Amino acid sequence: MKYITTVDDKEYEIEVVDERHIRIGDRLLEVDFEAISGQPVFSLILDGKSYESYVYQGDEDWQVLLRGRQFQVKTEDEREKRLKTAAGGVGGEGGEFHLKAPMPGLVVSVLVEEGQEIKKGQVMLILESMKMQNELKSPRDGTMGRIRVKAGESVEQKQALLSLH
Repeated sequence: MKYITTVDDKEYEIEVVDERHIRIGDRLLEVDFEAISGQPVFSLILDGKSYESYVYQGDEDWQVLLRGRQFQVKTEDEREKRLKTAAGGVGGEGGEFHLKAPMPGLVVSVLVEEGQEIKKGQVMLILESMKMQNELKSPRDGTMGRIRVKAGESVEQKQALLSLH
């Protein structure tokens, strides 16, 4: 099965060859991907290199935290992609975006203020979890809305941290 996967606005064609192999473009990669103790934590071994990632489903996409960076990932199979394209494409990026904690942790710092203009990719908040600091970035341009947390505060997974208009 082939999928069209968009990672931070960059599109990739991914084919699941079998349980242990995927093809990204022309590259065939050996993959081992396992959930750890029923948590949103996954062990990923990609061509012999080991990674630990947090993966959780957002409202319209997947949030993936890998090596201290958060990625927004949208996945559609080829059929879904063709249907959306035929129907006139994807809707705009209007509306409010709520940044939620990808895992439980401690807010190290909030780098934005309410009413501030925000650029896509700008670091908005630093969250520490399992002794690793993770930069949570804006998925799009906008204006900072309500900030619901402050530095030093502990947060739970999927807790709303801030809003972007």
